[in-house]
Amino acid sequence: MSKHTRRSFRALARTLLFVLACMPALRARGQTPEGVEHFAELGDFKLVNGKVIQDFRLGYRTFGKLNDDKSNAILWPTWLGGTTQDLLPYIGPGKVVDSGKYFVILVDAIGNGVTTSPSNSKRQPLGSFPEFSIEDMAESEHRLVTEVLRLQHLRAVMGISMGGMQTYAWTQRYPEFMELAIPIVGSPQSTAYDKLLWESEIDAIESDPAWNGGKPTQPLTAGFALKEEIDSMNLTTPSYRVGHTEPRAFDEYLLKLKQESRGDGGSAWDQIRQRQAIIALDLPGKSGVSLEQMAKQTKCKMLVLASPEDHMVNPIPSMQFANAGGFPLIQMSSACGHLSPSCISIGPIVAGFLENPTSVKSRTLQDSVNP
Repeated sequence: MSKHTRRSFRALARTLLFVLACMPALRARGQTPEGVEHFAELGDFKLVNGKVIQDFRLGYRTFGKLNDDKSNAILWPTWLGGTTQDLLPYIGPGKVVDSGKYFVILVDAIGNGVTTSPSNSKRQPLGSFPEFSIEDMAESEHRLVTEVLRLQHLRAVMGISMGGMQTYAWTQRYPEFMELAIPIVGSPQSTAYDKLLWESEIDAIESDPAWNGGKPTQPLTAGFALKEEIDSMNLTTPSYRVGHTEPRAFDEYLLKLKQESRGDGGSAWDQIRQRQAIIALDLPGKSGVSLEQMAKQTKCKMLVLASPEDHMVNPIPSMQFANAGGFPLIQMSSACGHLSPSCISIGPIVAGFLENPTSVKSRTLQDSVNP
């Protein structure tokens, strides 16, 4: 979602400037400004594989207010490499989730560089940071909700891309904890194509001459540039790239891509560990059931949004899951591929489902802008 993040930068900057401007007045009145980053100190966090993340801190932000019966809370975790700052443009009146109606909890997923990660762990830095799973992300979020925010129920869990994967994990680990689940271009199971993509990107990072066996002593440029090229090929579709980059402008496009692609050892390990979590994603397999059985056993109501042209997160498992479970499936038909949620307006559909789940039916949305 790196392109998506860059598109959102200006909107994010405006939001952050507004928050910062309001902070002195709010402090004077003894109030905490909305959307400020907080950290839940969860101590030593045991993972599904038996390993432990030491001194675990989970980043999160909240918007809106809980209603009297605490029934309006929505959890939204981050996508691959994303932070809760990247989600700010989706929250507010008239946006995907209206914080005037809902108490919104944005969560920084494990390994994103804000929550405890290979890049910021003092006791387990870089490659000594243990591998974790999508299920571990959901577990950390559940502990935040129950132990820190003291909630025993959620109106909904939702997320985009890796956030959608976490949404699926919630439906299986805590089947009755939420009323609704909304995975957007996510998946309950990584296919062979997904694994090939993420393994290729890991190989690209580790191919950098400065990798030094996982302990880089200088910034990685070549490896990150190659990873970004692979990412850019899969983030949208061939027709999108052809329509948006003229052959004569390709060299300039590629140069800009490479110039923006660099990172240190910490950010490299963050990206590797999150990709390994996606590679290992197999919720039905780990439960000993088929994908169809898993869908039929799901207890909460779901709205599944997928792009048939998605080259980054294979849409087939999500589409099969929705059909098997009888859940409404919104197919976003767009050359934007994995970025379809940013090219097609999904806010009204999501808002409608949050308000009245039975009002949303399966349908196909066409992108009328991009080729």
